[in-house]
Amino acid sequence: MYAWIEGTIQEIKPSYLVIENQGIGYSIISPTPYNYHIGDHTKIYTHHYVREDINNLYGFSSLESKELFIRLIGVSGIGPKSALSILATDAINDIIIAIEDGNAKYLTKFPGIGLKSAQQIILDLKGKLVDTDDELIPTHKNDVEDALSALGYSKVEVRKVMKKIDQDQPVEKMIKQALQLLLK
Repeated sequence: MYAWIEGTIQEIKPSYLVIENQGIGYSIISPTPYNYHIGDHTKIYTHHYVREDINNLYGFSSLESKELFIRLIGVSGIGPKSALSILATDAINDIIIAIEDGNAKYLTKFPGIGLKSAQQIILDLKGKLVDTDDELIPTHKNDVEDALSALGYSKVEVRKVMKKIDQDQPVEKMIKQALQLLLK
C-alpha cells in the first residue's frame, strides 16, 4: 500500500519511530529506530502488514532491507517480530550469504530464531536471494557502477572501490562513499 514515506523524524522509541509527512505523524515499526535522529528529513521504505489482529506499518532505511523483510515473513513460522530481530543487525549481505551457504548456526544467533526456524529460512529462501549473475539481490551495485562509469571512472577503478564500500545502504550514500574513496 505505501512504498515509502518521506518526512521529518519527530519521535524515536525502542521499537518504532514517528515520521511526519504533510502534517500527519506515521508510527513506523523499525528494526533499527536508533539509526535515525529527531529532526532528520529522511525517506523510509515501508511495508504495510495486515492480518486479523495486526495492522502495522514497518519501515526500513533501504529498499533491500524491506525486500528481505518481505521474503522472511513469507517463510513458514517466521513473523514480523522474528524478521525484525534478524534485520536489526543491518548486515543484509551477511544474512543473505548465511542463507545461501546454508549456515543455520549464523541465523540462530538472532532472538526468536531456533535451529528449526533457521533451517526453514534456508529451505525456503536458498537460491531465491541471488540473481542470475550470482550477485546478491539486495544491492544497488549496478546502479552505482553505472553512475561512476558515467562520471568517467574506468571499470578497474570502479571494481576496486566497489569492494571497499558498504553495500547495505541507499544508492546515493553508496555513490557518495565511492566518490570519497576515489578522490583520495
